[in-house]
Amino acid sequence: METQKRFERTFSFEFFPPKNPESAARLRDTWTQLAALGPRFFSVTYGAGGSTQARTLETVLEIHRQSGVDAAPHLSCIDSSREQMREILQTYQDAGLKHIVALRGDLPSGMHDPGEFRYANELVGFIREETGDHFTIEVAAYPEFHPQALSPQKDLWHFKQKVEAGADSAITQYFYSADAYFRFIDDVTALGVNIPIVPGIMPITNFSQLARFSDACGAEIPRWIRQRLQHFGDDKASIRSFGEAVVTQMCERLLDAGAPGLHFYTMNQVSPSMAIWTNLGLAGAETE
Repeated sequence: METQKRFERTFSFEFFPPKNPESAARLRDTWTQLAALGPRFFSVTYGAGGSTQARTLETVLEIHRQSGVDAAPHLSCIDSSREQMREILQTYQDAGLKHIVALRGDLPSGMHDPGEFRYANELVGFIREETGDHFTIEVAAYPEFHPQALSPQKDLWHFKQKVEAGADSAITQYFYSADAYFRFIDDVTALGVNIPIVPGIMPITNFSQLARFSDACGAEIPRWIRQRLQHFGDDKASIRSFGEAVVTQMCERLLDAGAPGLHFYTMNQVSPSMAIWTNLGLAGAETE
């Protein structure tokens, strides 16, 4: 963890594009409140095969123009051509955006041809070829390994390839084991990786939803946490209270060990992330 201690501590929040005017209004209220915390950036997700591309851009531009916070669109390359990526990058440049979360993305259901890009490192390299240093590029990291990884070692090497292609920093998949993150940092440091790797934090508010997400993305819910959450049944208040305490304690451990910040997966809700932020005593401080 010594390498991570050298980086400036930054905080960020992630949203997904709203589907209708009502959810857009709720998201606007969410990012307005979170902007007051002074985060480094807000990111906005991008659907499989670019299925939310237009809404991602619309949301990012609104945040960029109105929040006073840097906005970072997610950009996935699966099922995309180089020309399509070139046009999107030009649109983002023209809009004054300077931050991108570059991902491989998942193949849309029923699709078998990934297109001209097969891996995220190819997208990172393409962004650098096309735009030089215009964009700060974030990439994904998987402390518990990508669910499609052929082996832990290959997953670590794939991460290194993204860094060598030009990534500036990384955001991890969410996890509930700080030790998994610490080991990942040690492993990639041994491979010569030296960029900030910010832990991704998923507040716990709905167990059935969390279990479904975790099964899909390969994030482990430790048995002791899973058992407690299952025991609460439909008691939403107890789930939220327990989840808040567990995640806060993990964040304290991560920051005390030298993690270079936190990236909150908000699910477009303000209260869960705000509660953890407040518990950590971070209110009003962008960095330390």
